[in-house]
Amino acid sequence: MGRNTLTVTDNRTGQKFEVAIERGAVRAADLTSPFLTSAGPGLVIYDPGLAHTAICSSSITNIQLAPGLLEHRGYRIEDLVENSTYLEVAYLLLNGELPTADQFADFQKALSTRKFVHENVKSFIQGFRYDAEPMAMLAAAVGALGSFYPDAGAIEDIDARASQIMRLVAKMPTLGAYAFRYGNGQPFVHPSDDLSYTGNLLSMMFRMSELQYRPSPKLERALDVLLMVHADHEQSAATTAVRAVGSAHVDPYAAVAAGVYALSGPMRGNADRDTLRMLRELGAVAAVPAFLERVKAGQDRLFGFGHWVYRAVDPRAKILRAQLDTLYEDRPASPLLAVADELARQAADDAYFLSRGIYPNVDLYAGLTYEAIGITQSMFGVMFAIARSAGWIAQWLEMITDTEQTTVRPRQLYTGPSHRPYVSVTERS
Repeated sequence: MGRNTLTVTDNRTGQKFEVAIERGAVRAADLTSPFLTSAGPGLVIYDPGLAHTAICSSSITNIQLAPGLLEHRGYRIEDLVENSTYLEVAYLLLNGELPTADQFADFQKALSTRKFVHENVKSFIQGFRYDAEPMAMLAAAVGALGSFYPDAGAIEDIDARASQIMRLVAKMPTLGAYAFRYGNGQPFVHPSDDLSYTGNLLSMMFRMSELQYRPSPKLERALDVLLMVHADHEQSAATTAVRAVGSAHVDPYAAVAAGVYALSGPMRGNADRDTLRMLRELGAVAAVPAFLERVKAGQDRLFGFGHWVYRAVDPRAKILRAQLDTLYEDRPASPLLAVADELARQAADDAYFLSRGIYPNVDLYAGLTYEAIGITQSMFGVMFAIARSAGWIAQWLEMITDTEQTTVRPRQLYTGPSHRPYVSVTERS
């Protein structure tokens, strides 16, 4: 059997050296250190977007491309959705194991005492324009939380670190709901002690004048499923932002705020909204064949399909599609659901899409699920961020306890001019 090494030959000099292969990876330093000179690196790895670079080793989430498999700590997302709740998944991401009954009771109790926010946080949110984007309000409020806790920056202190983690998980729904209410010109609704995590989120968003709010069990479960399927997804751009900012050893509020800001960008945070817009523009099943032909001709864009990592149907899309059946059991389904299903059916029979690995992703049905619950498009990103916060915090915690991690400081390939003579302002033409 051959050695687990890679033999590299520098054809400029004829120099040869071996690089160890560990877990299907080579260390960049092993590959580039033989070229190090007194002036600095003689060779760097050029990888725009880090698409071919592993920035960390992680035991949190595993994605297998071809079969379309998503696992958290070894548990398949399908099994977690069928048998667990979002809070159980959050516990799993943060602690590495599913909780026992006693551990879960303690976890819920710890969260229940931390779900309220300081009154000054409310004033902070009320300082925004009436039409501010909810994601902007959420990101700013999350980042500001660190100023309310003197121990926020004590990330080397295990107890202080645990407090910040619990505060973040507990307060994200409160902040998200307050952003929603403020944008609608409605008074804030306090968290309740007799509702679940997702029930509380629905109450803080939708409660009006009723003495006691009880969310529909179907809506509550559907939102729980949405949070679970979005809880973590390996090293996405937003998660990488959390790790990059967190690597400077800022408090976790600042790191998570970076994730929220990254998620708010149109390259990711608007995908479910873009998918809904596409479905509305199509309007009917009959419009699907001509639309797909325009897509293949490069004349239109297909949203809700394809993924940076999956080369099969996104398992989360299957989960949300089944959830929509449950939501529409006792009421007419949105006509857009039939359009989405027809897109999925025809794309699955088309060699163009199959040959390119273009399959339905989570966004094909995420927007439809949010709307079926009653959540408006301006809040899609906020709900995503609330869900992903558990994964972000788990990733942050793993990073700061990983002895191999250091402050993120990538190299670059400089392409600008060099050694230009300075010309005074009076002599420049």
